[in-house]
Amino acid sequence: MAKKHGKRYNALAEKIERGREYPPSEAAKLVKDTSQAKFDTTVELHLRMGVDPKHADQMVRGAAVLPNGTGKKVRVIAFAQGDKARDAQAAGADAVGAEDLAKRIEGGWLDFDLGPRGLMPNPKSGTVTFDVAKAVRDAKGGRVEFRTDKTGVIHTVVGKSSFTEEQILGNLATLMDAVNRARPVGVKGTYIRAAHLTSTQGPSVKLELGATNELAGQART
Repeated sequence: MAKKHGKRYNALAEKIERGREYPPSEAAKLVKDTSQAKFDTTVELHLRMGVDPKHADQMVRGAAVLPNGTGKKVRVIAFAQGDKARDAQAAGADAVGAEDLAKRIEGGWLDFDLGPRGLMPNPKSGTVTFDVAKAVRDAKGGRVEFRTDKTGVIHTVVGKSSFTEEQILGNLATLMDAVNRARPVGVKGTYIRAAHLTSTQGPSVKLELGATNELAGQART
């Protein structure tokens, strides 16, 4: 059953040509123009991947540090001792500790941010590392993690609708570059099948994949 939208949403959606694939610059402008909420909405990137997530060798997973940040203030804690604890504090961690911090959390204190969908730290995502200072700086500075869900789709954050088009495009380039670099060796054929930009509660804009991948190449220059 199709989801029903209000008059305001439908009016905004009319600005987007159904079925058309937009160059990144036009898509960024449209997402800003069609942000319907009164608050500063989040701009999201949704990628339909040509992978089968049921196979471990086709799981796409990675992270990227967005050059223009996420627009969200992140509260970071670090489990570290000695010099590493001092490094974490100097890098801006909101709380640092070891067993004492663990007990504090066990007692119900949760005034910090977890990863996507509440995922705990792990070595693959770079949140379990000897370079504690870099991990803290990345998290505070706009680090986002991504991975395919059970339907083979990646949902991640590009920024805020208050960002300039250039800021959105800069973050998009970095994200697409990271996703392309995370291509599993087990994936054959088309890697990314479709890409959409959207704002929270707003209509989605389909991206022209060729131009979007060209944008990804610029992230390395």
